[in-house]
Amino acid sequence: MVYFVGLVGLLLILTAEARVGNSSESSFCTESKECLLYDLVCKNDDYEVRHYDSVKWVSTDEECYFMDKATYTAFRRLFKYITGSNKAGVNIDMTAPVTVKIEEKKKMWASSVFTISFLLPSDYQMIHPQPTDDKVYFTETPDMKVYVRSYGGWMMSLTSSVNSMLLKRQLDKVQATYNKDYHYAVGYDSPMKILNRHNEVWYMVEGEPVCPTSS
Repeated sequence: MVYFVGLVGLLLILTAEARVGNSSESSFCTESKECLLYDLVCKNDDYEVRHYDSVKWVSTDEECYFMDKATYTAFRRLFKYITGSNKAGVNIDMTAPVTVKIEEKKKMWASSVFTISFLLPSDYQMIHPQPTDDKVYFTETPDMKVYVRSYGGWMMSLTSSVNSMLLKRQLDKVQATYNKDYHYAVGYDSPMKILNRHNEVWYMVEGEPVCPTSS
């Protein structure tokens, strides 16, 4: 029985490491040792569909009118957590990507709550040190399929909004079903990187994903 429990635990750890893995397996994770890995379901000229296993993140919320200011404040809060402001006092490697969960149903001139998350490295997927800041907490994304649109440059309120609108337009055109309550702005690069930046917009698939031929 002890052997069986140990084997199950080992399998769980291996599963976590398989989906948070070496950044060399991703063409756009260039600044971190580990990256969130995925299975490509299908792809065309407008978007792709990916499958992600369930993984854990360290997260924080920030209420603000604009994503840019919220991201700046929340990023610093999470960065303190991974650089020793946790109850174990350990430094945790930065990973990619950083996600920003954005509410869709925002009223004109109303503030919004943005949830910013750092992916926990494979060594901390199962057991992670508790934060010292009560605004920092842990989240877990489910096993999921997502519609993805990629773009370069800088991930800002304007570029994120434009690309989310373009992705929604393509999804509505092919009558795809997806969660319209929120989407994710996803960034892979540090602020210091100037060239070949990679950003994404994610919408969570509902039902069966639509994979039309290239347009």
